[in-house]
Amino acid sequence: MEQITSRHNPLITRLKKLGRDRAARRAEGVYLCEGVKLVEEGVRWGAPVETLVTARGFALPFPPPPGARLVEVPADVLAGVSTQDSPQGVLAVCRAPSLAPPERLERGRWLVLDGVQDPGNVGTMWRTADAFGAAGLILLPGCADPFSPKTVRASMGACFRLGVWECTLEELTGLVSRSRLPLYAAALGENTRDVAAADLTNCALVIGSEGRGVSAGVLAACDQTLKIPMTDRCESLNAAVAAAVVLWEGWRGRER
Repeated sequence: MEQITSRHNPLITRLKKLGRDRAARRAEGVYLCEGVKLVEEGVRWGAPVETLVTARGFALPFPPPPGARLVEVPADVLAGVSTQDSPQGVLAVCRAPSLAPPERLERGRWLVLDGVQDPGNVGTMWRTADAFGAAGLILLPGCADPFSPKTVRASMGACFRLGVWECTLEELTGLVSRSRLPLYAAALGENTRDVAAADLTNCALVIGSEGRGVSAGVLAACDQTLKIPMTDRCESLNAAVAAAVVLWEGWRGRER
């Protein structure tokens, strides 16, 4: 176990930057994972852990990942690089997967997020997509960084199990066309259909931002719009809740 005590050590400086700077994470191709449960999930699901940092005296409740650099630091030094209000004694630097989409999408339900800027919402929808059997998550421009510390925490381990990709609208339309998957949006339109009546076995489902919903360009590219029935006095749902309802309908539909 390597011992580091100085706040000015290059690793400590690097960890601070990775926790706060998206450009730094992208440049290095890594991200931070904090907390016992999340790091343990990463190790369990084979996340490529580059460096594991623990607070002095902290007993790791699981075997450290093979090949990782193991570092112990004073608790106050770890607190200084943590992005959490209450650090839990362990932090990992993981290598990030490529965010470039594949040439074709496999059959299944794909969740597409359009301009969802809140990392907590992106992480929550990632977690929900994983829970309800989605094939993967696709982020259009304007979405939060999928590997920001807040997104990773909100994903509750889904970031280790369910793939995520970024692409433009033009790339998305080409991708779903080559994959022979219809593109649906949770929105109101001229051809809106009740989500409970739609076949969601193989498709790409778009959820828009809470502020503006699905953008006009994305709506124009969609084959169908889907509505979630609700009382007349309620105008809309939280984006993450809407994603959960639509994904659950698709998951429930597998029994039909």
